[in-house]
Amino acid sequence: MAINLGKGQSINLTKQDGASLKNVRMGLGWDAKVIEKKGLFGGIKRIERDIDLDASALLCDANGPQEIVYFGQLRSRDGSVVHTGDNRTGAGDGDDESIKVDLTALPAWVQHVYFVVNSYTGETFSEIDNAFVRVVDSDNRDQELARYSLSANGPFTAMLMARVSRGPQGWAFTALGEPGQGRVANELVALVARNIAGA
Repeated sequence: MAINLGKGQSINLTKQDGASLKNVRMGLGWDAKVIEKKGLFGGIKRIERDIDLDASALLCDANGPQEIVYFGQLRSRDGSVVHTGDNRTGAGDGDDESIKVDLTALPAWVQHVYFVVNSYTGETFSEIDNAFVRVVDSDNRDQELARYSLSANGPFTAMLMARVSRGPQGWAFTALGEPGQGRVANELVALVARNIAGA
């Protein structure tokens, strides 16, 4: 059963039998914004406006991001992190973009993997409906382990959604929900570095 996490909450990514997870997938979903307008003859017209959100993963050592996996680089240099492709509208149900992470294959220098979301088309999060990020166990029929819903709306165009961090007991998932500004992931490098320093 999935755990709905609030901002700043963490779970350990260990299976119920005590084994460590190997392959996890981070899913991002959202809906196009529905706008209602009065028609010429008094009726209500519903217009859907496409919004292009982008999920990215920033691979970090103790000092900050060293590599970014995003729509322009779909695979980390060693192949342990893979982005499944860009969705430019938010159309459809379920996850609109996904990033797969093989935790056992991440290089030893990787201490954190930050999952960020950017509004490539520049809309603020006050214009985005039903945004969520979730982590699933890819080796167990995509069993949902944790979900974080985007509850804060505001005049920002990016968000540090979550991070997976290496620790003495294995990997842990933390919901962040920290707002930022930027249309692409590399504009969030300084924000991620500050988050690491404050962790």
